[in-house]
Amino acid sequence: MAVGCCLVADAKSGDGAEVSRLTEWFLCGLNDVAAPEAVPDKRLKPEAVAAAQEMVWQAWRSANAAYDEEKLPPVRSIVLADSGVWHIPAELEADATMKYYWGRKGWRPAEGYPLFLYLHGSGDPEGEWSNGLYFARTFADGPSVYFVPRIPRTGEYYRWWQRGKQYAWEKLLRQAMAGDDVDPDRIYFFGISEGGYGSQRLASFYADYLAGAGPMAGGEPLANAPAENCRNIAFSLRTGEEDYGFYRNRLTGYTREAFDSLQRLSTEDFVHDIELIPGRGHGIDYRPTTPWLSGHKRNPWPSRVSWEDYEMDGIHRRGFYNLQVVERPDSLRRTRYEMTIADNIVNLTVDNVDYQTTETDPYWGIALKFERSYTPATSGKVRIYFNDRLVDLSRSVTVNINGRTAYRGRLNCTLANLAESCALYADPRRLFPASITLSVGE
Repeated sequence: MAVGCCLVADAKSGDGAEVSRLTEWFLCGLNDVAAPEAVPDKRLKPEAVAAAQEMVWQAWRSANAAYDEEKLPPVRSIVLADSGVWHIPAELEADATMKYYWGRKGWRPAEGYPLFLYLHGSGDPEGEWSNGLYFARTFADGPSVYFVPRIPRTGEYYRWWQRGKQYAWEKLLRQAMAGDDVDPDRIYFFGISEGGYGSQRLASFYADYLAGAGPMAGGEPLANAPAENCRNIAFSLRTGEEDYGFYRNRLTGYTREAFDSLQRLSTEDFVHDIELIPGRGHGIDYRPTTPWLSGHKRNPWPSRVSWEDYEMDGIHRRGFYNLQVVERPDSLRRTRYEMTIADNIVNLTVDNVDYQTTETDPYWGIALKFERSYTPATSGKVRIYFNDRLVDLSRSVTVNINGRTAYRGRLNCTLANLAESCALYADPRRLFPASITLSVGE
């Protein structure tokens, strides 16, 4: 186990030298090169944490501004159809150029615009992209800002969840949150048809960044998008009752069953609106989704987290909400993390996950339904981050892992925790002053 602390120091947001050192450290991380020195592990007094958070975020924003990359342009009215281009690194996807529209409607709220990422279907890319611009202009979800991408390639690369697109979504989240225009607690992913599949997968994979997600005319097998990961977001899925293609209606029904079952067990945590629309096939009314989503805000510090850590196109997330995987328990299997925090007691269960297919379609060979089994993990390391919204940092904290007490004691607030959580999540709401790293096994 490790709890970082060294010398005591007050952090001041006006400390220009400290900001410069942090900016250099962040910039090295963005460029994937070793920093000349580590962030000083200065212990922070409780009254200094807020100023230190402000200083760290200032340095992060400065590093992002200095980072040599294609930037989001200044946001203007969506009516102007401002577009941009991002080039996806060749090692992630060859010859892939993502065009996008970027624009706002309405006046900026005090806390920033809600951000909608719209993913189009698998028709002609230019026509689908144009439809996305139309939806961005006309859906009743303003004030808002829209990012409307055009798929970089077709054929086997026509998937919104592949690693080249993961690069784009993480870049969008990072740049949007480091800017001045977007409310970090009102980000929504949605899409239609192929974009419905993509947004359902991305909802489960990136749930900790989202207030909500709204796939339409889709329906993914739940092995590709575990419903449990959507515990703390608003989830909408609308599909025609007669949308038989690729079993979209059946898979939407299975998703509804899963969310209904989870909500019965935890009423507050699984807000959802999943509907099979009578008499409709693949074409449905797309207008209700974004107004419903816009009524929901993210809770960036939930006291209960469910996370099935799975790979998407060969890539795993490094962290989820306030958890960070330091060492995966099993490189060949999925891992389930279930965490609850109450009265300064953290209960964490870590399990290996095995899937067994129980229903396969006879034509395409699509695995439609599954059963899961769980066995306690006996290896791996996890880092848990904390702030004063999760625990009382002035008191002792107890962490139980798989039923054993792994730690009991006080946590130290440090500048290093703030910087490292900032670099991990790139999220102004998740600058955590305290952390503890623990082995999962005995």
